[in-house]
Amino acid sequence: MRKYRIFSIIILALGIALGGFFPGYYYYLSKMDYNTVTVKGLSELNVKADLAIWKLKFVVTGNDLALAQQKISTQSQIIYKFLLDKGFEASEISTGRTETNDLMANPYRGNDAAQSRFILSHSINVKSKKVDLVEKTQTQTGDLISQGIIFDSASYGYPVSYLFTGLNAIKPQMLEEATRNAKEAAEEFAKSSGSKVGKIRRANQGVFSILPREQTMNTSETQEIEKTVRVVSTIEYWLE
Repeated sequence: MRKYRIFSIIILALGIALGGFFPGYYYYLSKMDYNTVTVKGLSELNVKADLAIWKLKFVVTGNDLALAQQKISTQSQIIYKFLLDKGFEASEISTGRTETNDLMANPYRGNDAAQSRFILSHSINVKSKKVDLVEKTQTQTGDLISQGIIFDSASYGYPVSYLFTGLNAIKPQMLEEATRNAKEAAEEFAKSSGSKVGKIRRANQGVFSILPREQTMNTSETQEIEKTVRVVSTIEYWLE
């Protein structure tokens, strides 16, 4: 009986001790959360587009479908030769499909639909890493216009997309720089608070953004050869 009482007292004392330990332990952890600092590290790198996609879409009209198709074929050859003469390789040039619009099949056609019944549109596409050559050549398409080629107005405004495809290759160095800048910011904070920066508690690498080098209103990144890659990493450090 006496042994049973002693055992019960021990169990009770142990329960009281543990009951005090766990709240105190979690209270300590909650206080530890205050000994952190969250900072952001920026990394920017200027890059140049390494791929250009150029769509030259042109239009032919007429009342005779066969003649309009023949004209499409002739003008395609003119554009193809123009691109080869400018320095593009045959492997960089491809031909799109021909789209046909019969105005007489349109229930909302105008009275002059019979004058040019058929509208045919066709495209010659260039996919090249010679971005400087694409930029230069697209300013010389007046030579094609002078030969009677009419470019589609809807696509002629921004016919070229300049892309940067080397993002994966520069990610490691940019993340390293962002982390270094974040730690410098954390050390400045720690200095003012009389603390030292410890290990990383958690980190978020952030989203990589590709922006036009010159950011003006309504400027699309794909319209610019010169670009800036940007990432902002968020890092939380322990403070000691």
